[in-house]
Amino acid sequence: MPSFKIDTSTAVVFVATAPEPKVKNFQTGERAVNQEGHAMSTVGLVVSDEGEGNLLKVSIPETGYPEGLAPGMPVKVIGLKAKDWENVIKGEKRSGIAFSAVAITPAA
Repeated sequence: MPSFKIDTSTAVVFVATAPEPKVKNFQTGERAVNQEGHAMSTVGLVVSDEGEGNLLKVSIPETGYPEGLAPGMPVKVIGLKAKDWENVIKGEKRSGIAFSAVAITPAA
């Protein structure tokens, strides 16, 4: 499925939840990795633009954010994308939108 770029150039972005390891298989504890083989993490971001605010759960490689990223910190998001997904979980069809980014850096 195609992914779509999200422009955050005019948005104010804050960390909502600190990065946590992204797990691929909860039964085995296997970590999710990207195409380059880097371990992935998930971070919650509050994105506010044009009077609207949204909480996004974003997947990002561990190499793409600084240590000490903590709730409340203003950040810039590099390469934010949205991709729709669909899956059958326990016989039930589910769908949604997954967010990913190349990197997160502290805002100036």
